[in-house]
Amino acid sequence: MVPRDFGLLDTAVLVIYAAVLLGIGIYYSRRQQTTEEYFVGGRGMNPIVAGISVFAAYFSVISYIATPGEYIQYGPGVMVFASLSIMPIAYVIVGWLIVPVIMRLPITSAYELLEARLGRSVRQAGSLIYIVTRLGWMAVILYTSAIILVRVIGCDPRWHYPLAIMVGAVTTTYTLIGGIRTVMVTEVLQSGMLVLGAFLTIILITVQLGGVGAWWPHHWEPHWPTQPVFSWDPHIRVTLVGAVLTALVGQICRIVVDQSAVQRLLTTRDAPAARRAYLVSMITIAVVSLTLSLVGAALLAFYRRNPPGVPGLDFNHHGDAFFPLYISHYLPTGISGLMVASLMAAAMSCLAGGINSTITVLTKDFIETAPSHHRRSDKAKLRLSRWLVLFFGVAVIVGSVGVGAVRGNLVEVANKTWNLLVCPTFGLFFLAIFIRYATSFGALIGAVYSATAAVLLAYWDMITGRPGISFTWIMPVSFAVSLAAGCLFSLVPTRGRPARVVGAYAVLALLPLAAAVTWLLRGSA
Repeated sequence: MVPRDFGLLDTAVLVIYAAVLLGIGIYYSRRQQTTEEYFVGGRGMNPIVAGISVFAAYFSVISYIATPGEYIQYGPGVMVFASLSIMPIAYVIVGWLIVPVIMRLPITSAYELLEARLGRSVRQAGSLIYIVTRLGWMAVILYTSAIILVRVIGCDPRWHYPLAIMVGAVTTTYTLIGGIRTVMVTEVLQSGMLVLGAFLTIILITVQLGGVGAWWPHHWEPHWPTQPVFSWDPHIRVTLVGAVLTALVGQICRIVVDQSAVQRLLTTRDAPAARRAYLVSMITIAVVSLTLSLVGAALLAFYRRNPPGVPGLDFNHHGDAFFPLYISHYLPTGISGLMVASLMAAAMSCLAGGINSTITVLTKDFIETAPSHHRRSDKAKLRLSRWLVLFFGVAVIVGSVGVGAVRGNLVEVANKTWNLLVCPTFGLFFLAIFIRYATSFGALIGAVYSATAAVLLAYWDMITGRPGISFTWIMPVSFAVSLAAGCLFSLVPTRGRPARVVGAYAVLALLPLAAAVTWLLRGSA
């Protein structure tokens, strides 16, 4: 196979795609009259559209590149076996225990659930964690997508930041003018582009290699590390039990704490419709994850027959590089542009959904609690929401400049960045929904304990200089710490006590955490 350059037709496809997205935003902007319509689409969206949109809220350009990259470099354990095996369990837990709780309340922000049981302080603490985490997540998405775009197009690396600005600007614009309906409709379009791009890659490699049998996996590749069923050694990158636990805990926790997902469920009519939407999202995730894993298998066979010709690029260390390389060098002209549009679709859908959900949380949990807000007209509230979209869009573009220090491949980066505080935040919801004696004091202290555990596990190598701990331990451990600490410290009698007494209890409650962290760090020195 002879590689080629990114051509004029490819660029034209990208430009047309961006114009279509802006056109959809302009179309729906004419229907925006209230913030209710802007944030939850009048609560009348089709469950299929909502379900695909929930999938798009999870699935990013990093997932799109990371899934085949993980398969190429490490094998199918995490992305195929673990991700697919937990879906029936997750559907039962989320669909029948969590979705009814969310849908029976007249809420717009997921964090409104917290105030009713644990008070405004817990609600605003959870909201603030979400906003900060989401901004960091969007900055990573934009940074990564711009790097991938530079590599795919083959332009000067100095174009990284201009490309990040252009992608961020287009996404911010159509989100700003169109609201949640624009976000959800474009996410359905973009999800279709993702699946189409993956199928095109499989079909073309099948033709180029002479049949499915030429790339279909038949054995465990020699460069793949062993993945034992279970091990107590935290330095082993992946065990099957660890991967399954991480996938299950992550799937359950994200649907609650991720305002992007909750907001899409709230656009449906009632709990059964929301449950159908969640089922559609699970099916879509399963299909796309399996398809992208097959893309990884096909790419692995393709590059064994056609070495990449890039100095220093090998299967053992650079799995994430092979899919973008194939897109830029081996796809026919025009189709390459379509694939790049698929990559940008994944980035834009996450950015659009992230911006919309972030301003929803900020508006509902902070701005609307101010007395002056209720005196504003619907048009003034809608205008404020659009200004917030613009502000956060610019913040994400600026934040993407500082991203890039996290170690690991894209799967590891995902678990060490935006997934890092999922379980500490979920602990707040678990206590609010299921633990009758839970208090705001116990919930907040539990979140501090859980977040500390997550950070230590994720950045153990950077903090101590010792070998890193597997990313598969982050979610299960921080989940267990969150529930244990939250339930334990809720037993402390803080209800109705003066602030100075509660402050003293907080200091005492945090002393064991400080002592444990000090002991761990000294022991690793």
